[in-house]
Amino acid sequence: MKLISWNVNGIRACLNKGFKDFFEKIDADIFCLQETKCQPDQIELEFDGYTSYWNSAERKGYSGTAIFTKQKPLNVTYGIGIEEHDKEGRVITLEFEKFYMVTIYTPNAKRELERLDYRMVWEDEIRKYLLKLNETKPVIMCGDLNVAHEEIDLKNPKSNRGNAGFTDEERAKMTELLNAGFTDSFRYLYPEKTDAYSWWSYMGKAREKNIGWRIDYFITSRNIEKNIKEAKIYPDVYGSDHCPVGLEINI
Repeated sequence: MKLISWNVNGIRACLNKGFKDFFEKIDADIFCLQETKCQPDQIELEFDGYTSYWNSAERKGYSGTAIFTKQKPLNVTYGIGIEEHDKEGRVITLEFEKFYMVTIYTPNAKRELERLDYRMVWEDEIRKYLLKLNETKPVIMCGDLNVAHEEIDLKNPKSNRGNAGFTDEERAKMTELLNAGFTDSFRYLYPEKTDAYSWWSYMGKAREKNIGWRIDYFITSRNIEKNIKEAKIYPDVYGSDHCPVGLEINI
């Protein structure tokens, strides 16, 4: 099974930058989007052979997620069932016979870390949500998790320590999630691979120089980690400040 995740930083803009070409070429079984930045009535985007599910933020032009899937799920859930966390369209869960597919767009702690306290609450609730799903069947979770977990996951760890996405608090929450029974698929296969990033600032020719961060993930339940066949990053695919990431898994 081939899975793709991409923070498109506005799907309507990304459509003008080659999104459809990549979508059709990659031929994923499930294709997840984050930061769609649109309401359902602002876009008509369908692909032959796929069913799509959209979760938009209440605030227009902000956040939002979507999933395109070849196989129709048994059940679809939007959000995590907590009103405080479900206003920004950040989570979609598809239940299939053998696993749950969850796409997540984690809130950014923002400059001056003004949203860090909220982020900490979010992390705890998301972990509880995923653990609850995991009691029933394995979970595959993907998305822009807005954290570079270890120093190897960004180009300049020393100068960025304490900045949003690389605070000790955010990194510790990722560690807590993995320790609870989940696997970072990319590091499972490539524990020492450097210069592997999925997001670059638009400033200072960061992408051209590969001064980036790996903040987009596929996370699986640990009991299916041996089924992971490949974990990919597609840095040559443009259209957003993020590039797509992928997972190939037998399930």
